[in-house]
Amino acid sequence: MALKLRDIQSPIASEMEEFEKKFRASMKTKVLLLDKIMSYIVKRKGKQMRPMFVFLTAGTCGNIDEATYRGASLIELLHTATLVHDDVVDDANYRRGFFSVNALWKNKIAVLVGDYLLSRGLLLSIDNGDYHLLKIVSQAVKLMSEGELLQMEKARKLDITEEVYYEIIRQKTASLIASCCAVGAASVQDNAEVVEKMHAFGEKVGMAFQIKDDLFDYGEDEVGKPLGIDIREKKMTLPLIHALQKASWLERKRVLNLVRNHNDNTKKINEIIDFVKTSGGLEYAQTVMMRYYEEAVAILDDFADTPYKTSLKNLVQFTIERNK
Repeated sequence: MALKLRDIQSPIASEMEEFEKKFRASMKTKVLLLDKIMSYIVKRKGKQMRPMFVFLTAGTCGNIDEATYRGASLIELLHTATLVHDDVVDDANYRRGFFSVNALWKNKIAVLVGDYLLSRGLLLSIDNGDYHLLKIVSQAVKLMSEGELLQMEKARKLDITEEVYYEIIRQKTASLIASCCAVGAASVQDNAEVVEKMHAFGEKVGMAFQIKDDLFDYGEDEVGKPLGIDIREKKMTLPLIHALQKASWLERKRVLNLVRNHNDNTKKINEIIDFVKTSGGLEYAQTVMMRYYEEAVAILDDFADTPYKTSLKNLVQFTIERNK
């Protein structure tokens, strides 16, 4: 039976409800336009997997407290800021099926909104002395920015290796989930070894999560993005990288030419997708994804069995079984 987020959330249902209230309060402002935009951002929230990772990790490592709520809010504020800025950079008009902030209020306002969210997150931590939590999340935001820029640089040259791909997704995606888990642990205890262990756990989950996301580009699932969008954006992901590694020099040259010069042609994109499928690229990526999943779950063996730990395991499973 497919896992449902509502069931996974059950040990922290009351905490998530309380978090929602606290997070909404943290977004309030006396500037009418800004308050209107903040309300819009809160209404279009997604699955809330990030705060779930924070609370479930905190419950697995100790007793959830006020610092856990602040840590979850900090991550949501800083991550939302990066998403608002990303939409400006990408000139994207939609985010999770809704109009993006820049589409409704233009780029200048969107950039300032991102800055505002960033400052709210910083102040939330500084005002409460949560410097250890701020350090964890700030390092993640730094890595996310570096990962995006590294991917952009490699998209120009199309010379990405499997090792570079892992580094990109470690920085771009895994660093954020790692920070969620580290913040959850750090909010309830000061054992550096436990915090580091949960950081490693979150990083492996993030790696599996991103590989799953990259597989969607070659599947038929309803994931809110058109098939082949990574190829259109010249993003070299694991299925394609592996297929190219196995190809002959001539075939590799042909496919790279399609990616470089015909990435806006649906027929050519389908050619690339077929090439990846017949070359075993999808199976290879799925194998790597499962390896990260198993390594992540193995880390949890060091912690006592509780409803929090069970749900945390199920949340990891959900990330690799989801169809969107």
